[in-house]
Amino acid sequence: MSKGLSYVFVTPYTVAKSRTGGVLSRLLTRTDLDLVGAQIFTPDRDFADKYSESLRQRAPQNQLVLLADYVKQYFGPSGGRAHRTLFLLFRGENPCEKLLNTCGHLYTQHVEVDALAGETIRDTYSDLIFNGGNPSDVRYFEPAVLTPRQQDEANVDLRFIADFLEGKENIVQNVVHPDPSKIERTLVIIKPDNWTHNSSRPGAIIDMFSRTGLRIIGMKIHHFSLSEALDFYGPVENALKEKLSVTFGQRAQELLEKEFKIQLSADMVNILKSDFGAQCARGQFHDIIEFMSGKRPGVYSAEETAKQGQVKCMILVYEGENAVQKIRDVLGSTDPTKATDGTVRREFGSNVMVNTAHASDSAESYEREQKIVRINHNSSVSIIREHIS
Repeated sequence: MSKGLSYVFVTPYTVAKSRTGGVLSRLLTRTDLDLVGAQIFTPDRDFADKYSESLRQRAPQNQLVLLADYVKQYFGPSGGRAHRTLFLLFRGENPCEKLLNTCGHLYTQHVEVDALAGETIRDTYSDLIFNGGNPSDVRYFEPAVLTPRQQDEANVDLRFIADFLEGKENIVQNVVHPDPSKIERTLVIIKPDNWTHNSSRPGAIIDMFSRTGLRIIGMKIHHFSLSEALDFYGPVENALKEKLSVTFGQRAQELLEKEFKIQLSADMVNILKSDFGAQCARGQFHDIIEFMSGKRPGVYSAEETAKQGQVKCMILVYEGENAVQKIRDVLGSTDPTKATDGTVRREFGSNVMVNTAHASDSAESYEREQKIVRINHNSSVSIIREHIS
């Protein structure tokens, strides 16, 4: 069976309430679909009106009418401000059915609170409250997520979404801060070890970062090319050489002296540290590059070096006061075994290399890193265009 493409919108209210991580965890663990795209964007009034009308025309069902009214009222700008919405793009077999079952249906009849089980995303995060239990008189409605029911609907929506997102920047700027000089941005990478299979880890990591109170203003799925990985982690190479050359050299000295029952000269020890140790440190650096890009440094053509890798990352941009330090406090030490309890790396990291996430260590690092990963370029539109002719 050929693979289809479908999507989930995480509503502005759900994004603002930092429930994004919980929603993503459900979508990844309750389906076998591949998350191929993610983008924070701000729908304008025209987008909200057109999307609302599309929902309204599909069927005269109470559920779709409720959704159409909700989109028209809450997706577009209000009070002079556009609102953040999260677009998640999934690929796989029967994506619409799987996403709909995970998101959950809307029940327009009155449902007792104790009858809810929290099984679906909407069971947990949405609200549908009636006046006096009268299903024709809705007092409050928040659907949490939106997703199409059928593939033909998904295809229509995706074309419309791609047209809107085409050329849009990948960083949302919808808030004017009282003192912009206090505001920082920082870049987070949820590394490849979190994407080897569908798990709750990416969502749990986002949920842990939400405790900082910072706003997510950018998100993308990214596959590092070899050249990007080498550029991104270039500063690490010298640091590894300085840190590990002596360690590897001393270990080699101990092994050689034990094996051959000799004592090496000072000159030979220095050679082991400067030559052998440096080569081992370079091997460690190559391990990092292979981990992040799926390709080990070597002799390749320019085309092969620039080609996107096979392993997946998620890149996020957070904004707020003291953003760099707040994120790093929640991230924890580079070595997960030394990280503080309750930090991301302590919870999910394995070792110094496979340590689950990266975060910029300064405002200057953010500026350098966001250029390398082309933060303002999002592949979601091109994926839609390639899939739906």
